Amino acid sequence: MEPVTSQESALDGQGGTLEVSVWRGTSQGGGYQRFEVPALENQTILDVVSWIQQYVDATLTYRFACRVGMCGSCAMMVNGQPRWTCRTHVKKVLKAGKVQIGPLRNLPVIKDLAADMDPFFDKWVAAGGAHAPSATRDDPIPPVDPEDAIRVEASAGIECINCSICYAACDTVAGNPDYLGPAALQRAWTLLNDAKHDARDQILDAVSGAGGCHNCHSMGSCTTFCPNDLDPMSAIAGLKRETTRAFFRKGRR
Repeated sequence: MEPVTSQESALDGQGGTLEVSVWRGTSQGGGYQRFEVPALENQTILDVVSWIQQYVDATLTYRFACRVGMCGSCAMMVNGQPRWTCRTHVKKVLKAGKVQIGPLRNLPVIKDLAADMDPFFDKWVAAGGAHAPSATRDDPIPPVDPEDAIRVEASAGIECINCSICYAACDTVAGNPDYLGPAALQRAWTLLNDAKHDARDQILDAVSGAGGCHNCHSMGSCTTFCPNDLDPMSAIAGLKRETTRAFFRKGRR
């Protein structure tokens, strides 16, 4: 890497370096370690983390893949908020020349900035997130009208890439570890409205339990922080309506 000159390192009047605090440790304990990082134009938080790992401390552990906002694997807490670090420019979050970077909230920490995603995906499965086809490969493929109101509901959540930003943002998850979380419940709502899904009753049962949709306090952090502009809060509200209707239908039998 070429030496950073004062002209190259100028960042909105902030000096030549950034003061970066990075979480080091695991769920069992740790703390923030301070680094001085060259400040560059068009620099992302992921660039900062990569620079530390490549030039200062090769033991820094973190996760990333695509670097273009497609995979979601680089999600971390930046100044206390969950973000895709590959799409978060330093100049948008810098405070007095400083930035704090930590692992995603509400998940166990494997090491440093790498969170354990197993609980997140376990809940995704528990909410009925696996597709159950209503036909075999030998059956004709029925047409799907993309303008149909039910299909519109199903399509609203299909761009979820399971980055866990909404899960990390959710205060209900923080207070109730059994809560399925916004991503899992949004997936359940998507499949509930998918005409080709054949396990509607199973989904309603899965999301009606102790950790289900009725635990949601409708604070909306999931929708506020979703990098793909999805609306998990509305999906959860839909599940609340449908599970309530199913409950009263069973009561009248």
